[in-house]
Order: sequence, then structure tokens, then C-alpha cells
Amino acid sequence: MQFVERVEDWTAALAEALKFDSEVMVEEKIVGRETTVGILGGEPLPIVEVRPKTGSYNYQNKYTAGCTEYFCPADFDPAMTKRIQSAAVGAFKAIGGRDYARVDVMVRPGGEPMVLEVNTLPGMTQTSLLPKAAAAAGLNYAELCQQMVELALKRKLVTV
Repeated sequence: MQFVERVEDWTAALAEALKFDSEVMVEEKIVGRETTVGILGGEPLPIVEVRPKTGSYNYQNKYTAGCTEYFCPADFDPAMTKRIQSAAVGAFKAIGGRDYARVDVMVRPGGEPMVLEVNTLPGMTQTSLLPKAAAAAGLNYAELCQQMVELALKRKLVTV
């Protein structure tokens, strides 16, 4: 991923991106507070705010211990919390999500939640974001996994 802040940086960023594929996607850079909302059984879990100590939440900052701080539940007032969670649940439902997911939401400085993506197979290590959100909701890792299995079995038994 390349962020282009100045027009004169466009050519170099494009050349770097084209090293990985013959096609690239260009989109608006959304600036704001980076959050993620776990969804379990169609319900939102507490919001996790992601704050890299430097730069953006890139591969290095995500997977290098100590490079990013995580706050869960995120420090938003109740109304904003509801707006962010509603946006996440809406995106989850819009794609036909089932059982669980993690929805990344950027919150613009004016307070507008912008859904970035729905992760239908979020990371499930004990340091991943969905387990962090579940822990803030009172579910330990084993309980989270158990609920995920139960949701899938319930869905399967209903459709048989």
C-alpha cells in the first residue's frame, strides 16, 4: 500500500505498486481514528481503536511487537460508539455476513464513520483484534471459539 501526499510522489508510488501486479487500485485516503468492530452472532463487540506509534497501520506496525497501541473499548462517547457499531453491523449485513467477522471503520475528524472493509475470516491468534474485542465483552479466547463453532453448527442444523 502506498500513500501519496503530493502530486510529485504519484509516479514513484505507482511504480512501487506495479512491482506486485499489473493492475492497481487507487482510492481516497481516509484520515481519522482507525477502529475495528468485531461482530459475533450479528451483534457488535466493543470497539478496538488501533494507534500505530509512527506512520500508518501497515504490515510492520501490525506485526512488530510494541509498534502499535490498542485501546478496547475505544474511548468514544456512547452516541459515537453506537454510530460506529451500527455502521459495522450494517456493512456485515450488507455483504450477507454470518456468524462472525471483523469490520474496519475509520472515524473521520468530524465524526463520520467510514467502513473500510469487512473481514469475514479475521485473524484468530490470541493477539488478534477479534479476540481483543471479545475479551473486552467478557469472553476469553476459548469461549469465543466455542461461540463461533456453536453459531456455525446452529446455522448448519437449521439448513439441513
